[in-house]
Amino acid sequence: MPIRGNVDTRIGYVRSGRLDAVVLAAAGLIRLGRIGEATELLDADHVLPAPGQGALAVECAASSVALAARLAEIDDPSTRVAVTAERSLLAALEAGCSAPVGALADLLGDGQAVTEMRLRGVVGTLDGTTLVQLSTTGPVPASPSVAADLGRVLAAELLAKGAAGLMGERAL
Repeated sequence: MPIRGNVDTRIGYVRSGRLDAVVLAAAGLIRLGRIGEATELLDADHVLPAPGQGALAVECAASSVALAARLAEIDDPSTRVAVTAERSLLAALEAGCSAPVGALADLLGDGQAVTEMRLRGVVGTLDGTTLVQLSTTGPVPASPSVAADLGRVLAAELLAKGAAGLMGERAL
């Protein structure tokens, strides 16, 4: 059953008995102060989030040099490369915002330093019965452009494994 609407609407489907459950982003429930309504949290090892899930981007006019400098102070380069890789994967798949695509870039290390980034991607059928899942691990990208390349490469591998036929929609 396709569902649309805000958190109240989606939870309302469960409370009314129309659905047995809904899957919502924990980040959104936390932001709304409603995480206590979750009955189960799904681990990313079992269900990958949407690309860029939980990341916050702030932009300003290019002419606002002072504001851009202030915003640069709160930029997290590790988060930037991770989210860039995830979003690049989504863009290279030409997937729409409701396509069944998940991606997660994890920064890995030995507890002392981050040394690698693992990018995982999954594309499924709309009903979830068929999945194509791949991952790649390598050095932490030195720049967002290198991270974007990583996302494009993994997307190409997913497409080569048949991902395009699974998504049900492509944004062209």
